[in-house]
Amino acid sequence: MSTDPQTARDTLDPGAGEIGLALGSGSARGLAHIGVIRALEEQGFRIRWVAGTSIGALVGAVYAAGRLADLESSYLDFDWTDVAALLDVVFPRSGLIDGRKVAEFVRAHLHTDRIEHLQRPFRAVATDVYSGEEVVIDRGDVIDAVRASIAVPGIFTPVRRGGRLLVDGGLVDPVPVSVVRAMGAPRVVAVDLNDRVVQSRIARDRRRRPPQDKVGDFLGRLLGSLGGQQTEMLHQFRLWTEQDETPGIFELLLTAYNIMEAQITRMRLHADPPDLVIRPPVAEFRFLDYHRAGEIIERGHAAAMAALLKHTGAADRRSTLEAGTALQGASHDPGGARR
Repeated sequence: MSTDPQTARDTLDPGAGEIGLALGSGSARGLAHIGVIRALEEQGFRIRWVAGTSIGALVGAVYAAGRLADLESSYLDFDWTDVAALLDVVFPRSGLIDGRKVAEFVRAHLHTDRIEHLQRPFRAVATDVYSGEEVVIDRGDVIDAVRASIAVPGIFTPVRRGGRLLVDGGLVDPVPVSVVRAMGAPRVVAVDLNDRVVQSRIARDRRRRPPQDKVGDFLGRLLGSLGGQQTEMLHQFRLWTEQDETPGIFELLLTAYNIMEAQITRMRLHADPPDLVIRPPVAEFRFLDYHRAGEIIERGHAAAMAALLKHTGAADRRSTLEAGTALQGASHDPGGARR
């Protein structure tokens, strides 16, 4: 049975029952989900249903398995070498990174193979390349589901599953509110990581950067992680970036993807508004900034606490206003008490 959105918003408090969580896409910015979940639990919310897109699927799967603390601990220990170690570069026709090392990293934090065996109901959202349809994965191998959901086109290789070719769910549903509602959640908290990402990226690109910082961008870091065998390639890349101030191919690709996700997120949240949206201020973080986990997680935690406080205050003001209106109505109805 569906719940009226306004009623749900008014009753979103720890004592009002279980809630569902829609975790949005956002690459490294998605580590903010860890802080959001921690804040919700600290405030006494009981999260039963979880659905995620892209990095939201990764964090959501580990949370549904009851292993979020281990994942947080692992990310807090990350430096750039750990990030590079997860990049199994294959240079195929359909993607730059295979994703198997990421899958192994996730599997180490799950200790279960199938979605059906997780501690909480979980769904991962992906996109069918051939049909353009949203694919909600609710059973089977959880690692395949996560790999499909995080497969950013052109960056990660797509995943074949059940006769479909699947890529990142952010193409169709960056913050899967409707998926969580379909799971049975009467109240849904959504985490949107796409707020102001495009504006932040444009502002960053307009600031002139010295050549050594440019080499620190995605492809420069990636080539550097390959070791001495790629010395000539890295040298050529340095020369290329030092001579050209325009964004590189991966900056352009990711910026275009961010623009698309931001627009789709806005439309989807307008069409199916959750009971609470949490928007951590993480726009400045880049695609591979997993080595900045501590900062990102804490911003998620702070944003969740602020949103919950604001929501509670608004609910209290509504209750006070409604009570005042009722009293005013009674005072204008002298015969009301006798009836």
